[in-house]
Amino acid sequence: KGVMQKIFSQELRFKDSNSNDYPEWEEKKLGEIAFFSKGKLISKEDITEEGVECIRYGELYTIYKEKIEKVVSKTKLEKNKLILSEKNDVIIPSSGETAIDIAVASCVMKDGVALGADLNIIKTKENGLYLAYFINNPAKLELASLAQGASVIHLYEKHLKLLNIKIPTLEEQEKIADFLSSIDSKIESIEKELEGLKEFKKGLLQQMFI
Repeated sequence: KGVMQKIFSQELRFKDSNSNDYPEWEEKKLGEIAFFSKGKLISKEDITEEGVECIRYGELYTIYKEKIEKVVSKTKLEKNKLILSEKNDVIIPSSGETAIDIAVASCVMKDGVALGADLNIIKTKENGLYLAYFINNPAKLELASLAQGASVIHLYEKHLKLLNIKIPTLEEQEKIADFLSSIDSKIESIEKELEGLKEFKKGLLQQMFI
């Protein structure tokens, strides 16, 4: 968290292959650097053990983080009736219970994943993973403030277009995304190790008090 604050405040900067500073970041509206579309309905009843890999909007809150490499759900629906991802697509929920809940972005790192309804799909020539990290961190509160609604909160294309994004060069974006992704991988590995130790401890306690 501390590293992300330093990176996005530009206190910590990467250098190019010649150890030179990259150019200053530009600030643009998301609408200036992206195209927007929506997913197609995939109901709970359409989820199966075999079929086309798919992502439903609720999974962005519960399963996925910024980088989606492994997809957990599949659908029996035919491919030609679905909206399929292209690698580097950024997805954001278009509705939810609270503004802060739906102010969350993930980058799909593979082609051909079916994207469900209530998902905003953002296509860009920028690094999608960088955008996901930026949206989920320094831009999260601003994105939440753009959402509208009472009992159900909505985020539509017209809202997303207004979001302010700081844009480094593409090469620096890639370095930032790779660096933060490697930290996330390390965290995930340590969390798995911790869960294993907890289970080991639980087993020992059961044996001790039998």
